[in-house]
Amino acid sequence: MKVPFIDLQAHHRNISIKLLKKIEQIFYNADFVLGRNVTFFEKKFAEYCGVNYCIGVNSGTDAIFLALKSLDLNRGDEVITAANTFVATVEAIKAAGCRPILVDILPDTYNLNPDEIKKKITKKTRVIMPVHLYGQPVDMDPVLEVAKEYNLFVIEDAAQAHGAMYKGKKVGSLGDVACFSFYPTKNLGACGDAGAIVTNNEKIASKLKKLRNHGGIVKYQHDFSGYNSRLDSIQAAILTTKLEYLDQWNRKRQENAEVYNKLLKNVSEITTPKVDINVTHVYHLYVIKLEIGSRDQLRKYLKDKGIITEIHYPRPIHFIKAFRYLGYKEGDFPIAEECAKKIISLPMYPSLRHEQIEYVVQEIKNFIKEELL
Repeated sequence: MKVPFIDLQAHHRNISIKLLKKIEQIFYNADFVLGRNVTFFEKKFAEYCGVNYCIGVNSGTDAIFLALKSLDLNRGDEVITAANTFVATVEAIKAAGCRPILVDILPDTYNLNPDEIKKKITKKTRVIMPVHLYGQPVDMDPVLEVAKEYNLFVIEDAAQAHGAMYKGKKVGSLGDVACFSFYPTKNLGACGDAGAIVTNNEKIASKLKKLRNHGGIVKYQHDFSGYNSRLDSIQAAILTTKLEYLDQWNRKRQENAEVYNKLLKNVSEITTPKVDINVTHVYHLYVIKLEIGSRDQLRKYLKDKGIITEIHYPRPIHFIKAFRYLGYKEGDFPIAEECAKKIISLPMYPSLRHEQIEYVVQEIKNFIKEELL
């Protein structure tokens, strides 16, 4: 049996006619950049997140970059974020002229540890950027309390958590600003690069609309030097169509996670994802931890059986060459470092069948029996 890590062909099969019809209409109307499709998607996604404003941009990375630029930060200002995240989080911080300040993660959810934030605050700290990793929201109350105490902005990196909820509220509605990626593999994915920023702050929203479009909204009127980071009409139309299915797809991911959890329950060598009591996890990724043995050997064993896995992420940010300039050393973030050696992402997507999950788990058990015991 073949079990790909993600199957985008199957994911699009049932809605391809709808998507092609939308794209055909765009060609007919020659409405390719911003325009009515973008405006409509922005309205719908803002409503979905429970916020007043959504600004479509060309990627999740640009969403973070522009969100930071909208806050009038000074070069060298510090942004606190997690040591375990995709490199785009810190790339965007650096590109905005700020300095990423890392904090360690929790050993069970792999999310940023809120108790570590205060230790990293300095006179230059301006922003806390929690990353809702793998589809599970960060514990936001303590983050927001620290932000209020020190008068800091909170930017949610929600690139992996479309539709996830914290205490009954959608991610994206919890901080001052939130950033989403619509990379094709996301829970809500475009057919190419795309992103969005959401906020309840009218002033920030207005500035973001200008920042993404060369510093202005009206043609040939540029209030300041901006950027070219517009969401195109084709991606907006695709996202609007897919948004109708997002909750359904998220429920399917949750059902698949329950199957994994049940089948792996008594496998002591594997730690399954822990879900906090106050959140709704949407399982962008299903990440296990192999407590004994070689992760690489397990991945190779599974690959030989037709099962593709990934690692999210194999190195904490401070171990990545591009960010050695931050000056961190081995041992500074022990939990992130230890988890990075053990975590494995198993196949997870809405069209994943239960028999495929059963096959994956059975082969994990076979590996443990044959290789470790």
